[in-house]
Amino acid sequence: MTLAESAESSHQIPLEGDVPPHRGRLIVLSVLAGAALAALWSFHFVDSVIGDNVANTLLGYDAKGTAITGVVAGAVFAFVSGLAGTFTACNVAAFGAVVPLVREGLSWRDRLRETLRPLGRLALGMVVVSGVYGAVGALIGKNLPQLSTATVGDGLPVRLIQASVVFGIIGLAFVWLGLAALRVVPDPLAPLERRFPHARLVVLGALVGGFLIGRPFPLFHKLFTYAAETHNPFYGAGVFILQSLGNIVVMAVLFALLMLVGRGGFARWLAARPGRLVTVTAVAFIVAGAFTVLYWDVRLPAMFGYGWYPTVPW
Repeated sequence: MTLAESAESSHQIPLEGDVPPHRGRLIVLSVLAGAALAALWSFHFVDSVIGDNVANTLLGYDAKGTAITGVVAGAVFAFVSGLAGTFTACNVAAFGAVVPLVREGLSWRDRLRETLRPLGRLALGMVVVSGVYGAVGALIGKNLPQLSTATVGDGLPVRLIQASVVFGIIGLAFVWLGLAALRVVPDPLAPLERRFPHARLVVLGALVGGFLIGRPFPLFHKLFTYAAETHNPFYGAGVFILQSLGNIVVMAVLFALLMLVGRGGFARWLAARPGRLVTVTAVAFIVAGAFTVLYWDVRLPAMFGYGWYPTVPW
């Protein structure tokens, strides 16, 4: 099977020859990798060391300590804070989704065009979800749990409960899509994709955009608070869309460079062995999904005395 043929079929139920051997072992190792990542993950390093420093450098001022003073400043802050929050597990799954669409044997112009198309479809799903949520958030304002300062039980913030629910659902969706790629469970997107061939990337983009519905990232919380104070649904939609687009810029650039600089080498590697495309996609989804569920629904409650999860003290 050529890569072009694999790319057309990789988002549908794979053929028998495309399914990699030892699927059980592959699933177990992917889940263990996600579990290890959840144990090793340092939210302080990601949010403060990376996120704050990137935002401070690009904005030229203290991103957390300086108030947003206007519409334009808010728009800039939205994109930069999205860029600063790039390093999340959702980007792993998004990258895994666009990988099977690469082509070999094309000129650099053709490869660039074939790279931008799937990224555009991914962005479409993100824009729709983030835009709608931004508009709703600006109208509802502080009535949303995500902006609440209340706590329950042993000091568990209400906004983190919303994050746990949202990320848990999205994480399970990622795991299911990974298992569906391996033909372990039915593919829920196959009927939709038969009618709309590019629907899978749009749906994945919607899932990635859904991360804003639960995201507790401090810079995003600051942006959300300002948008809610304006009570302007158009402004809320605009800054949330900019936040989402900023979040995938690094992934898009890295993917484009991989396709252009590699001159199709990565594409040939993917096509060299039957099942490799499916394996890459399935592993990306399962690792990202397992990490998301275990981090937000097991490790997070354990930080407030609800259960236990192993962590590295850093």
